[in-house]
Amino acid sequence: MELIIATNNSHKVEEIKEILPANIDVKSLREIGIVEEIPETQDTLEGNALQKARYIYDKYSKNCFADDTGLEVEALDNAPGVYSARYAGDDCSFEDNIQKLLRELKGIENRKARFRTVVALIIDGHEHLFEGEVTGKILESKQGNEGFGYDPVFLPDGYEDSFATMASSEKNKISHRGKAVRALASFLRKTL
Repeated sequence: MELIIATNNSHKVEEIKEILPANIDVKSLREIGIVEEIPETQDTLEGNALQKARYIYDKYSKNCFADDTGLEVEALDNAPGVYSARYAGDDCSFEDNIQKLLRELKGIENRKARFRTVVALIIDGHEHLFEGEVTGKILESKQGNEGFGYDPVFLPDGYEDSFATMASSEKNKISHRGKAVRALASFLRKTL
């Protein structure tokens, strides 16, 4: 079965392909020739994931899924949250976001944080939501070069190394996206 993932983020696509069953042919938007910007204007992770999946399904009639992920930092009233990807501005880089986060937390002792991912799946017009979460804390400086986004400054509970020091297979076992995609994979195995 072919499933479209509403992203062109190659890191994300690779992480997801490692988890989903081999009989699911996951294609990125670019792989099927979609290059337009997908709307992401909701104020919740669930809303954004559904908006992206509905856009692809309604416009292209393809079974698809989309995700939205947010980093929620307790001392920042759960910011950046739904705005994690553009925390430092609309055209910012991962590095810009990390540097802004580290500036905002300078001198703050409470560095508790969590990553949440919501996956919205649409198959034959039926919508399903899956969620994953991992708790941890924000480091005072970057650690590691693997992964993407806030991985270099996120230390998951029970570990001594950031997400950015872990092999993708190790990270997928405990990460928010890994948990949400495993819930999606479990659903697909039961229903397909």
